[in-house]
Amino acid sequence: MTWNFPQLADIADPALTQALQHTLDNKTKPRGSLGRLEEVALTIGQVLGSTAPVLQQPQMVVFAGDHGLTARGVSAFPSEVTWQMVENFLAGGAAVSVLCEQHGVALSVVDCGVKYDFLAGLPAGASRARLQVRKAYGAERGTADSSVQPAMTAAQRDHALQHGVELVKGLPGNALLLGEMGIGNTSAASLLLARLGGLDIAVCTGAGTGLDAPAVQHKIEVLREVLALHAAATTPLDALAAFGGFEIATMVGAVLQAAHERRVIVVDGFIATSAILVAHALQPLVVQRCVFAHRSGERGHAFMLQHLGVHPLLDWGLRLGEGSGAALAWPLLQSACAILRDMASFASAGVSEKADHSVSVD
Repeated sequence: MTWNFPQLADIADPALTQALQHTLDNKTKPRGSLGRLEEVALTIGQVLGSTAPVLQQPQMVVFAGDHGLTARGVSAFPSEVTWQMVENFLAGGAAVSVLCEQHGVALSVVDCGVKYDFLAGLPAGASRARLQVRKAYGAERGTADSSVQPAMTAAQRDHALQHGVELVKGLPGNALLLGEMGIGNTSAASLLLARLGGLDIAVCTGAGTGLDAPAVQHKIEVLREVLALHAAATTPLDALAAFGGFEIATMVGAVLQAAHERRVIVVDGFIATSAILVAHALQPLVVQRCVFAHRSGERGHAFMLQHLGVHPLLDWGLRLGEGSGAALAWPLLQSACAILRDMASFASAGVSEKADHSVSVD
């Protein structure tokens, strides 16, 4: 039986949109003069169904998993780095840990299939409260090598998807920030983009964790083999099972549940967007609930964003992952809400309006 999820409702509400736009247009500023910030305010207002939205208890979830395809030399780092970085997250030493602490965003890490037994012990200073261990069936060693067989069985994929659903059901707040960790997961994301986006794998594949040009070429050749082996995996769910990984599949389930609950979904970079790519292929309305934090320096990310028809907030050449870009963008979302709620209108401030205040001024 194939996993399925209830159809998402269309949250487009012309009356609310008009009210939000009217609110923004009548703030003490030239119309549209806050540019993209006004677009973000409009999106958040629509998702939360309010002209005075409040972002509450934001949750950064880092989905972690290992990939069997790393055996083919597609990453500059060994797979052990996945579990080592998870411990770094838990100890508060990673970039996303620091940024979440700075901005008051709750951080948790989900073991979706890491080749490590975290329950055997955590390093000194690590917070067990931040770690959730609930691997998909057979995920103790990460996904299978997708150059030999599908990365996941259908049952494993469905379990991972449902894991994501249940995870979000247990989270407080109305905003989900997406992070990930998994050596080899740029390969999985590139494969998903090539198959679901109908693009040649060469334009979807970048340096990942820092491959040089010959190594990138090797990676492309391996990924081309994988695509050929799984030529029949053309549906979103079949492609997800064929190419992995567990952390991406869990993220897809989490995204769909967050969208169903009308949480604001803050999307990080290439890997997080690959989960949106799958979720969008299943249910296009998911993007109504998403704010895309940044355009990654990873080559395929621009094509992903173009395929989805969305525009990111930042373009800083980030390619760390972890959810770092989402954490960096978070204050912009807070500012957008503050403008809607707290900025005076011309009437409330007693400020005279121009006859035509549609022209921006510096």
